[in-house]
Amino acid sequence: MNRETIPKASAHRPTHLMTRRRRPLVERAEGIYFWSQDGRRFVDGSSGPIAVNLGYGNTNVLSAMRRQMEKTTYACRLHFENEPTEELAHDLARRMPGLDQIFFTSGGSEAVETCLKLARQWALATGQATRWKVISRMPSFHGVTYGALTVTGDGILTDGFAEQFKSMPKVPAPTAYRDLDSLTMEERGIKYADTLEEKILVEGPESILAFIMEPIGGAATSVLVAPDSYYSRIREICDRYGILLIYDEVMTGVGRTGKFLGADHWACRPDLVALGKGLGSGYAPIGAMAAPARLVQPVQEAGGFQHGYTYGSNPLSSAAGLAVLNEFDRLRLADHAATMGEVLLSGLHALADRFPFIGDVRGKGLLAAIEFMADPVTKRNFPIEMEIGERVLDLAYERGLIVYSRRVRGGMQGDCVMVCPPLIIDASEIGEIVSILGDAISVAAQAFDLPVNG
Repeated sequence: MNRETIPKASAHRPTHLMTRRRRPLVERAEGIYFWSQDGRRFVDGSSGPIAVNLGYGNTNVLSAMRRQMEKTTYACRLHFENEPTEELAHDLARRMPGLDQIFFTSGGSEAVETCLKLARQWALATGQATRWKVISRMPSFHGVTYGALTVTGDGILTDGFAEQFKSMPKVPAPTAYRDLDSLTMEERGIKYADTLEEKILVEGPESILAFIMEPIGGAATSVLVAPDSYYSRIREICDRYGILLIYDEVMTGVGRTGKFLGADHWACRPDLVALGKGLGSGYAPIGAMAAPARLVQPVQEAGGFQHGYTYGSNPLSSAAGLAVLNEFDRLRLADHAATMGEVLLSGLHALADRFPFIGDVRGKGLLAAIEFMADPVTKRNFPIEMEIGERVLDLAYERGLIVYSRRVRGGMQGDCVMVCPPLIIDASEIGEIVSILGDAISVAAQAFDLPVNG
């Protein structure tokens, strides 16, 4: 049957899946595009949930997975080592100097949990049992498992479970672009970093184990990039008090920002890194923690890392991850993401010139976002009930473009649209994304009687 003549699926087909809204049935995907069974084509302008860095249908990755499937799809790490996992660990350690101990998981939330648990077991193994608190930022997102929720700063996700876990201390995320003071951006960066030291002193330095942050904000802050001064000061404060610095690179890692790690943009090296999303690029579930031997060795000597997952170090997932990294190198995707990121930001700035209610455009590489504001001068948000971000998201979807929308002030206020296409995208495809997004915003502007230039 010709792909273009597939019968339409019923929009009201019964489902036993827990789902908030119904969507078309997908038929196939290739490159940066999806086709649904009812014949529509969609541009994936968000890489799924900012995960499919390599795009869809890469034949080299699929071939590597088939070869591994013919050998074995599973081998318990307690019983066997397997070659793909060993090679993938070696490859990752090569890319992150000083972080040469790798622990594989099934995804990003598990990778964050692994970082938290290794940090705590390291403290116990080195006679620092009083250290257990992990400071994080508000807003922030680090996953949806219970351990990850303790450090997630998003009330929509955490408040309903508050009685079931111990929430960790929070400091303000460095939303310097919203500040109305007379400070320079670099001074604001220092100001936000210094809130970490203030929190450490309030909580008691002897009780603080680590500080976890996204080097560039993800879903909870929609691509929040702090002033450059923020990063080096954070590292300085962590060193001053003997606190571990954990980078949640689940979204930013594997070239998304134009470098292998988001950390690579600044002189602020982390002690632990969580990876996910782009590591498997949608081809297989996989995440990873990267740690230095100085943290792992005391834990091993104290009896071993008390932690593990059934599908950790899975040979099929590792084969996929290794093939993804090979393609990442072959296609020079970090450099390509940096170049195409400039094209994307230029297009988004053009939209901001056209639509005055776009109050901010920000990003690194192909991790970019726009933020809608009722008054960009005073940074006043649109009314919550207006839901302009969701409206633009739906209008874009109707026109065949998938983008990602999230409120950025504790999950309750602030409307953003994240534009984060696969790293294989070219300039003409970025033009297509910007054009469709512009059409969607134009319709929303008309519906809400918002100003438009030109």
